[in-house]
Amino acid sequence: MKQYAQMSATELSALRDELKKAFDKDCEKGKKLNMTRGVPSNEQLSLCNEMMTCLSTNDYTAANGTDCRNYGGVDGIPEMKKIFSDILDITPDEVIVSGNSSLALMFDNVSVNMSHGVRDGVPWQHQGQVKFLCPSPGYDRHFTICKYFHIEMIPIAIGKDGPDMDAIEKAVSSDPMIKGIWCVPKFSNPTGIVYSDETVKRFARLKPAAEDFRIYWDNAYAIHDLGGSKIKIPNLLRLCEEAGNPNMPLVFTSFSKVSFAGASVACMASSKSNCEYIRQRLTAQTIGPDKINQLRHARFFKDAAGVFAHMEKHAAILRPRFKLVDDTLRRELDGLGIAEWTKPDGGYFVSFDAPEGCAKKIVSLCAQAGVVLTPAGATFPNGLDPKDRNIRIAPTCPPLSELGEALEIFCTVVKLAAAEKYLAG
Repeated sequence: MKQYAQMSATELSALRDELKKAFDKDCEKGKKLNMTRGVPSNEQLSLCNEMMTCLSTNDYTAANGTDCRNYGGVDGIPEMKKIFSDILDITPDEVIVSGNSSLALMFDNVSVNMSHGVRDGVPWQHQGQVKFLCPSPGYDRHFTICKYFHIEMIPIAIGKDGPDMDAIEKAVSSDPMIKGIWCVPKFSNPTGIVYSDETVKRFARLKPAAEDFRIYWDNAYAIHDLGGSKIKIPNLLRLCEEAGNPNMPLVFTSFSKVSFAGASVACMASSKSNCEYIRQRLTAQTIGPDKINQLRHARFFKDAAGVFAHMEKHAAILRPRFKLVDDTLRRELDGLGIAEWTKPDGGYFVSFDAPEGCAKKIVSLCAQAGVVLTPAGATFPNGLDPKDRNIRIAPTCPPLSELGEALEIFCTVVKLAAAEKYLAG
């Protein structure tokens, strides 16, 4: 088929009518297909079912003698600190292990900085209008945190090597009210790109005008490779130490897509100095996390090698889903000049770019046909995609058969919306 841009009005009109008939038939089927969030499938969750019974009635003592049934241990048990530190290639005293959600750890740090400042400095809220840099398209939950605290979000373009470092360096060096930046450095949400070595090194060498500037390094997909070979990114903590910025990075990750999404463990990693300060703060906040759950994870996985072996099982489940996405999009849309998409080597999403001005229409039409997608614009600050073209595809949860149906409907809608756009001139 010709590219849409090369079709005559007559050809486009005939194509639109044909696609409209196909769309109407899809609507009549009454399907209910959901691709809104990147959540694990039931098959993935079942990989950890033995964790339910891996502790005996007498197994409740951590390696340091802590009775995990009782109070205490605000920064986690040593077994989990060791597993996370080995995964992140740092030391256990640079790790704080918490409950289920790394997002909660990020929210908590922003909240404390707003009200009490960074390490008891001047509270951000008393300094003026706080700003964060937001690589876009990016993770909508990061943007939600900023919106909650009335933090101004500054979009930063993101490319194949990561966010625009020239723009970042210029912004942070000139504006002391820029207090942070959100980063998903490996298999970035939603584009799936991996920050290049040079990008990570430039982050470590930043010279922010704000002494209380922090890099929120959300390494959510650190171990979520789809292929046999593991992609490694440079160690930001070590690079920041070498650059004289040891306290600048805050690294987050979790097992929310490794074990049970609703009953997982998460961690924050930073300099030993930062971690010591945060431990002191935690004594005012909590009497300890769920150490029994941490012990379950430690017993089930045993060590970092056990975690990596477990992730191979996840990859085997997810590979066919990502292959189906790429195969379907290529078969239906390749060569038409109306779509671009990513083919990530890991993570949970495919980023899809429709013709400019069509994303909201595509999401709306898909909903009419029973396919629910993440709202158009969600991958940009305040939900405002300036070109209205980015759509996040989340293929992990639906069974393959349902995913295939959803993708067929999606492609029909994309072609229909594109035909109508070209007809309108």
